[in-house]
Amino acid sequence: RRHSPTADRRRRKAPHAHTPTMLVPKKTRVLVYTKLFEDGVMVCKNDVFQKKHETLDVPNLHVMKLCQSLCSSGYVKQQYSWQYYYYFLTDEGINYLQKYLNCPSDIVPDTLKKPTRPAGRLPGADRGPPGRGGPFDKKAGPGSDFRPEFRGGMGPGDGYRPDARGGGGFGRGGGPPQ
Repeated sequence: RRHSPTADRRRRKAPHAHTPTMLVPKKTRVLVYTKLFEDGVMVCKNDVFQKKHETLDVPNLHVMKLCQSLCSSGYVKQQYSWQYYYYFLTDEGINYLQKYLNCPSDIVPDTLKKPTRPAGRLPGADRGPPGRGGPFDKKAGPGSDFRPEFRGGMGPGDGYRPDARGGGGFGRGGGPPQ
């Protein structure tokens, strides 16, 4: 069977024809990977023209492309919301970055660390016993200096006539249903 030359050209594509390569300096790569490994997350604005990333002293485009590369390898999960990319390290990503950054296995990202509390204290223990006037106690009523004054107006005996408005408040003046 005979093939036309144009069909052969369409079938044979150069492997680098549509895959442009982004060259990122190793210093930048190490900074981004270190920050991602320390925090466990990376937030990146969707702006390729932003000169610097919001938390790192590197171009925002480099952070975007490095995180995109980690995402395609399965090392981070990507979430996009309101013009920001949120990247979260996976377990495979933690292992990869530990090897890449030569970190010992006992060092883990902040997202995996449990918050530490002082021993022997419960949350809210510094408030004091209830009912002693602490900042979180509810008061039973208004303070002792509360003295309301009524100036008159729409009360019984001051010209208030419930029958003038059509009865006991059953909607648009129709009165109670019959």
